Amino acid sequence: MGAMTNLIVKDDAAVAKTFEPITDNPVPFWREITATAPLEGAARLTCSIAKTKDGGSKVTLKLEVPVMETLGSAGTSVGYVAPPKVAYVTTAIFTMFVDRRSTQTDRINAFRMAVGLLQGATSTVDTGTLVNSAVTGNWAASTAPLVTFFKSLVQPN
Repeated sequence: MGAMTNLIVKDDAAVAKTFEPITDNPVPFWREITATAPLEGAARLTCSIAKTKDGGSKVTLKLEVPVMETLGSAGTSVGYVAPPKVAYVTTAIFTMFVDRRSTQTDRINAFRMAVGLLQGATSTVDTGTLVNSAVTGNWAASTAPLVTFFKSLVQPN
């Protein structure tokens, strides 16, 4: 995989998120650098490769984005305010199953097509219309079929 470095990616509010490498053993693991949330509230990224029964590989990228509870009051009569907690975690997983006979070209072609679909490929734009440099809300406003599938949980008939 090469040397681990910081990874920077934007959310749909166009806020850059920096993921710092934590370890590469047993799998590469990054954690979001954030001063505004406790450790449990930082997004996490892991990558793994596992052998399949047929001798191929299962290659997985997993992104976990915790959502923190918000404080609803100023605390108790003595001024105690409970620390924020994780309300839930939204997890995105990209997994590719590759045959042991696959070539690097086979794998990158499948990867690029999948990324293009996730970036909003349509009947007129083959590469997708959404990039991480897009303006705030551009992904949320997209009507591309697969983006709508994920954001609105709309399943085609």
